[in-house]
Amino acid sequence: MAERAIWAITDGKIGMVNQAVGLADAIARNAGNFKVEEKTVMPARPWSLLPAGMWPRWVSGAGKGGTLLHPPWPDVVVSCGRHAIGPALWVKRQSGGRAKAVHAQHPRTAAGAYDAIIAQSHDGLDGPNVIKVMGSMHRITEEYLAVAAARQGATFEGIPHPTVAVLIGGTNSTYRMTAEIARRLADDLQGLVARSGCGLLVTASRRTGEENLALLRERLAGPSIYFWEGTGENPYFAFLAQADSILVTGDSVNMVSEACYTGKPVHVLALEGGAGSKFERFHTEMRAAGHTRPFQGKLEEWEPVRLDETSRAAREIIARLAL
Repeated sequence: MAERAIWAITDGKIGMVNQAVGLADAIARNAGNFKVEEKTVMPARPWSLLPAGMWPRWVSGAGKGGTLLHPPWPDVVVSCGRHAIGPALWVKRQSGGRAKAVHAQHPRTAAGAYDAIIAQSHDGLDGPNVIKVMGSMHRITEEYLAVAAARQGATFEGIPHPTVAVLIGGTNSTYRMTAEIARRLADDLQGLVARSGCGLLVTASRRTGEENLALLRERLAGPSIYFWEGTGENPYFAFLAQADSILVTGDSVNMVSEACYTGKPVHVLALEGGAGSKFERFHTEMRAAGHTRPFQGKLEEWEPVRLDETSRAAREIIARLAL
């Protein structure tokens, strides 16, 4: 049987890439006989400014600097992010409809043109082509984590157990990470180490902010704490593999979903904001399902069920689209 092709189309942003490639890889694993190819698209103006549902059917929207999209066309296109919608649906049309189009988020436009949409349940999207999931798609597997741990685990092997991975995001359109919150977080984490004797594996993001990051680095220091300095390979996945428990700020559905894949206790760190938002709905769902608990200054012990919605969504796509 000839090998089939899946294109994972995004604008290259890491959050979009992880979702599209993760879902494409899961389809390939579960269906067999598929090769996944990453495609980066950078829509040109004016198309980058307009919803893909308003584009003329003959427009691909792809501009300079991205990957060329040309035949042979794939059997499946998995897209993620608004910039990938127009090019993905253009590929489907160019293939005469043979390429099945799947989107790994609520597309916000042209939803009916997709063969399948993987929509997070807190987004409230319904339709005959919609597969609802809890949380976001990602590329993590047991093998992926094992490889990360083998490659980087020796760097922080002296950190004591229980080991807690601390994944810090920051300010976005819904939440704010203030200096007061950063100070309180640092104090809570230092208290946790002092009381329990645990070790910390800490990583922060660009959204944390330079001042907050400096404060956290200053206060979270000591032989029981490994704080990634931001140089070299990011140990994020090795942290997930090595940790006994995980603390994660609530501003990122992706980070919470990835943490919950591990099947380890996941505590959510509160930031300012979020009331009435889709994030609040997401966190309410996750707590009700037993995947997360709010962090209240101590580590709680429970045995959550591993959240592997990426594999479940892939199996559902295979069944619906007869892949």
